[in-house]
Amino acid sequence: MKENAPMTMKDIAREFGISVATVSRALKDSPRISEERRRAIQQYAREHNFTPNTIAESLRFSKVKPQKLIGVIIPDFVHYYFASVLAGIEEEASSQGYRLLVATSQESYEREVRICQSFYENKVCGIIVSQAKDTKQYEHFQRLITAGVPLVFYDRICTGVNASRVVVDDYMGAYNAVTYLIEKGCRRIAFYTTPMSLEISKNRYNGYKDALLKHGLGCDPELTVVCDNRADAETMTPDILSREDRPDGFFAINDDTAIGILYTVKRAGLHVPEDIQICGFTNGYRAIACDPMLTTVEQRGRVVGEEAANILIGHVEGSIPIDKAERRIVRTRLVVRGTTK
Repeated sequence: MKENAPMTMKDIAREFGISVATVSRALKDSPRISEERRRAIQQYAREHNFTPNTIAESLRFSKVKPQKLIGVIIPDFVHYYFASVLAGIEEEASSQGYRLLVATSQESYEREVRICQSFYENKVCGIIVSQAKDTKQYEHFQRLITAGVPLVFYDRICTGVNASRVVVDDYMGAYNAVTYLIEKGCRRIAFYTTPMSLEISKNRYNGYKDALLKHGLGCDPELTVVCDNRADAETMTPDILSREDRPDGFFAINDDTAIGILYTVKRAGLHVPEDIQICGFTNGYRAIACDPMLTTVEQRGRVVGEEAANILIGHVEGSIPIDKAERRIVRTRLVVRGTTK
């Protein structure tokens, strides 16, 4: 067995000098195998983290060909961006005869690991994934790659493994947004972000910082705040607004956070965009459902999904070598509305 490769029933059979069928019966607790032998095989399987490939096992007794099945992991079903990415994946995959098996990590590393294992057991032909916010270990991804399962990351990419990826141009999206705020008169711009362990956070922060520095404005570390949802924005923004040197502009990691800022600013009796200007990052439906409507960076999630599916199918069907890490960047654009001048 290759190092780090998942154990198979053939490996167990070789270890005990028995047939694969005997291993299968022992793992199913068949009385046709002696209790002593069953326990020894089951214990060996547990110690070596063996997991049966349920689809492959069923196909041995069937003339049905394996179906084209892609596993998709999204962090959150309710977020507009991830929903639009999923729509793009489904459209492209369906057009090429593939079906989807979709799960949400709910931003949990442990849940993400279980989903990857479940997808492997169910014999998906490849996996498209945006990693959970608290994922800092990548062995579960590396195991899949070692086992020959193609991976394509989108949005939140994993720099710890060599795999294909599709991202939006986070740096330029942030740079252009902050540059626009500066051109419209902002001199102290706060940045609400996800944890800096994520690559998208680093890229957008660098765009934010470089725009400030290019225009001769200082980058105050106290104005970079880890806050990536509306509830936290409504909790944290009042303290920032109470400062004597309060910001006159906000750039947020996503639209929900920007909308939380917007309503907090309005409750504080300030006017948008006259007193404070705000820019988000997504361009979902909520951006036009607030008052005033939100200036934001459009991520083009559907295009990201289409590109990710296209790359994965390329890996599966051989038009893109499985050991070639494909990298594609989707351009963003700034959509100007009422929260900026």
